[in-house]
Parts: sequence; structure tokens; C-alpha cells
Amino acid sequence: MGADVSDLIHDLIRRGLTIATAESLTGGALCARLVDVPGASATVRGGVCSYATELKAEVLGVSRERLAETGPVDREVAIQMAQGVSRLMGADVALSTTGVAGPGPSDGQPAGTVHIACSFPGGVVHRELHLEGNRAAIRTQSVQRALDLLDEVLSEGNELG
Repeated sequence: MGADVSDLIHDLIRRGLTIATAESLTGGALCARLVDVPGASATVRGGVCSYATELKAEVLGVSRERLAETGPVDREVAIQMAQGVSRLMGADVALSTTGVAGPGPSDGQPAGTVHIACSFPGGVVHRELHLEGNRAAIRTQSVQRALDLLDEVLSEGNELG
């Protein structure tokens, strides 16, 4: 089932933390899930949908060299996306998603290859996922796994400011 988005929003509010998202393959669906919760405006700063690769560099500050070397489906790109949106929006916590939803491979990566990251004052956590299903299923699973990562960060007593 995974983390409950309402519980996550209320936990962020209780801790006085703000959150932002940087999304590629999820196309804004992660931020939309967060703002589905009544009262989310007390914690959600906003999101950047950087679907085009060049926007990851231009808007979020992802290294152009890294993007040229690895493409957008990469651990370091996910980390830099999260860190970039945190700076851009002045958020304490940030989530990012980048990957291949399919139906076929892209940038040399098979469909279902996804990188998610969570940046917070005490550091950053990354996960590489290999998901199965059609395009919609991969995108839905990516959103839920990003929420699960946020739950993990909030639950582990990390330094959150």
C-alpha cells in the first residue's frame, strides 16, 4: 500500500517543514498528490515539471556535463534535481523523479528505470527503481515510491532542520 500522503503532509506541517518537487517522468503527478490533501498549502511550496532535459539544467541547475554524459535517467541527476528545486523554492525538503515510463526504452535505459531522490537539511537519499507495467503504472508507482521515500526520511529521525 505505501505511505499515506495525508499523514506525510500533516507530519511536515507538525514539524514546520516545507516541501517542493522536481519531476520529469511523473509530469507533476507527485506535486498533485501532495496538494490533494486539504491544508497542504501550509507546507507545499510548489513543483517544477522539467520534462525536457535542458530544463533540468536551465531551471534546476543540474550539471550540463552530467546530463551530456549520462542523460537524464541517472542517480546524480535525480539528486541535483532535488537539491535544485529545494534552493529554487526555498523548501526544507524536496523530492525528485526522473526515469523512463515507456512504452519503450529512452536514453539507453529500459522502460521502468526510475531514479528518485529526497533532499533535506541533513543530506540526500536516492533510490534506483526497476518498475514493471505499462506507462501509466510506472508513473503511478514512481509517485508512490517517492512518497514512500519521503516517509522513510521523516521516520528515520534524520536531521531535518
